[in-house]
Amino acid sequence: MGNAENPTLILASASPSRAAILRQAGIDFGIQPSDCDEDSIKTRLKHAGATVSEVAQALAEGKAEIVAGNFPSAYIIAADQMLECDDSWLDKPKNLDQARDHLKNLRGKTHFLVSSTVVYAHGSCVWRYGDRTEMRMRNFSDAFLEKYLSETGDEVCRSVGAYQLEGLGAQLFDEIGGDYFSILGLPLLPMMRFLREEGIIDK
Repeated sequence: MGNAENPTLILASASPSRAAILRQAGIDFGIQPSDCDEDSIKTRLKHAGATVSEVAQALAEGKAEIVAGNFPSAYIIAADQMLECDDSWLDKPKNLDQARDHLKNLRGKTHFLVSSTVVYAHGSCVWRYGDRTEMRMRNFSDAFLEKYLSETGDEVCRSVGAYQLEGLGAQLFDEIGGDYFSILGLPLLPMMRFLREEGIIDK
């Protein structure tokens, strides 16, 4: 992974979805999850009146900066997603009961998935990308919800919205907007364009 002409690329995330996006695109990378204290950043910025987009960007940059400290010559990819519904933020569910509550709250409504992705290198953030995607969830039945939670299990707790669109989560929706890859976790096409410009992947 990486050489003098092709700098090391590291994904600062434990997300299987983000790793799958890069892997399926044929990109060579390593994985080093960040131990960024996300809760304290969210709390501080929320009290300061920050927008959802600002919080997502701060979280992505915080994750990247921590990992970059251990890999000073690498390009670090980090990302974060926030979910906004009815002017409120939702965090990742901690268990299936919270996931059930999240999905009942989102059912039949439009919510926004707010994403931020950064690339950190040479001691600073060298690329940023933000996306705000409109997601309309259908008015599914309680029986469908219970079947969904039973079949997906704890995997739903990996996502801020308690769904993975690349799997059974697609059945929760009537309509989605924006970039599909961004919804999954990384804005693949604009990010690859930047990586080509930097000589990290082939032109």
